[in-house]
Amino acid sequence: MSTHALSADETNPTFYLVEEDDHDHAAGGGGTMLGFWIYLMSDALIFATLFATYGVLSTSYAGGPAPRQIFELPLVAINTAMLLLSSITYGMAMIEMEANRVRATQLWLAITGLFGLAFVGIELHEFAGLIAEGATPQRSAFLSGFFTLVGTHGLHVTVGLVWIVVMLVQVAQRGLIVENKRRLMCLGMFWHLLDVVWIGVFTFVYLLGVLR
Repeated sequence: MSTHALSADETNPTFYLVEEDDHDHAAGGGGTMLGFWIYLMSDALIFATLFATYGVLSTSYAGGPAPRQIFELPLVAINTAMLLLSSITYGMAMIEMEANRVRATQLWLAITGLFGLAFVGIELHEFAGLIAEGATPQRSAFLSGFFTLVGTHGLHVTVGLVWIVVMLVQVAQRGLIVENKRRLMCLGMFWHLLDVVWIGVFTFVYLLGVLR
């Protein structure tokens, strides 16, 4: 009588299905991260172009106000602190995510969102004050470059805030599944990029503008 040795897939028919499913998740995750890195590099190029444009236009006042006449460094410093703190709290959210603590992750994400909301609110207050004083984007090339650069960064922060809200909902509904962790990692890279860009804005636009 001949005997038939059962193979691994015959003894456990789900073995290879699970293995292939994990492989598909890993492959999809790698493609997502690569695509997001490409996006971040393109975004960095956009900001580099805006910085270069502002550098060319930053002394073209056309008889309008100069940076030292309109910039309020204490207010900008507070705004900078809001964004830097939001980066720290997002890092805390990532630590809790790795520990699979859902509630703690949500809490730190919410705190990050509050800091980001404060940042956008202060920036809108600054813009409203400048416009009220007649320092509008069409007043001079310097102001056009300023509003474009700082406004583009603020728009990115606003998109990040919407993304944080979406992730709070996703985590509440589905928990810290692999897909949500990957999305949170992408959001973290995006948020930290905005932090780095703002440090450049604070130094190049505000500090140098006042000292010039």
